Amino acid sequence: MKAHVSVIVPVYNGSQDLRETIESVLQQTFTDFELLVVDDGSTDSTADVIRGYAERDSRVRLVSQPNQGVAAARNTGIQESRGEIIAFLDHDDLWLPDKLMNHIQHLALDSSLGISFATIELMNSDGSLTGQYSNLRLKNITAKHLYAENLICTPSNAVIRRAALEQAGGFDASLSGFADIELFLRISCYGWKVEGLNQVLVYYRTNPGGLSAQLHKMEEEWYHFSRQVNSYAPTLVSQHYSHAKAILLRYLARRSLRLRLAPHVGIDFIHRALFSDWKMLLKEPRRTLLTTSAIYGQYLLSFSGSNDLNV
Repeated sequence: MKAHVSVIVPVYNGSQDLRETIESVLQQTFTDFELLVVDDGSTDSTADVIRGYAERDSRVRLVSQPNQGVAAARNTGIQESRGEIIAFLDHDDLWLPDKLMNHIQHLALDSSLGISFATIELMNSDGSLTGQYSNLRLKNITAKHLYAENLICTPSNAVIRRAALEQAGGFDASLSGFADIELFLRISCYGWKVEGLNQVLVYYRTNPGGLSAQLHKMEEEWYHFSRQVNSYAPTLVSQHYSHAKAILLRYLARRSLRLRLAPHVGIDFIHRALFSDWKMLLKEPRRTLLTTSAIYGQYLLSFSGSNDLNV
């Protein structure tokens, strides 16, 4: 029988968190789904974990491939899927029990709605909840909004109509961390609506740590993403490039704070953000000023601390 929803979980060496993620799917109140767990060439016990669930529940399928990266693994899942609606879930994130039910009802209200998403709550790497939530636009979303900011936050939040995916195509595997953002934007450019639900339906696991080089790599990846978008939406990019770049740099500045990097890293990002589009001080004064003041506050504290050490 054709499953109404196909849930695609890409995983590479993720056996530690995978069981809890699979359980969050199997505990959904909406039960007409297939769960395709795509093992992207894991060398740990990932495949054994998936086989164990597949033996106990016929809705679970193991799909194996040589290591090709997460975007390619999601594309493999799409190719193997049978559902009219496609939902993605990363191997270390969790769904609340009513996740699928809410999105199915949402999509049923409007045949032009291509992507339904919701609010997320951030979760620490140990699984404890942070009490921090995504607080982004949910309604009246255009391609301009999706180009400027990652409103959906994570693929684990996106439930997509198959017709929209088939029209727009799959993930661009060359884009690394921006493949999901670009796909969501591309679907919007094909005329499909993107809309969010004002309720928490996903627990998104954050992994602290990392170096400033990783933030600069993210910036370089964004330029590649922007070039790809320019190939099919040049007017969008020409009109909104400076603002979108500024929002990215502000995000990287904020992330440098979370990673507790040296203050000069955040200062560089926020300076270049304001140089790219100083008008975001007027458009989004709260977020911009809070980020700027936090970064300079960190700098002053570090400067004060170094003076204390020299006393």
